[in-house]
Amino acid sequence: MKTLHCRDAGFDCEGVIKASTEDAVLTQAAAHAQEAHGVTVTPELADQLKQLIREE
Repeated sequence: MKTLHCRDAGFDCEGVIKASTEDAVLTQAAAHAQEAHGVTVTPELADQLKQLIREE
């Protein structure tokens, strides 16, 4: 399972995104970033987020 902790991306947020693939995590992360934080995930930000995805 791939996971991304929102806090690791620099937000004061307990959100954790889990999915079976990195692409699925990034899709969910983009939706969460827009809805919860008003942030649009650019290709550059997506590249940074990929570095934070962990296998758990």
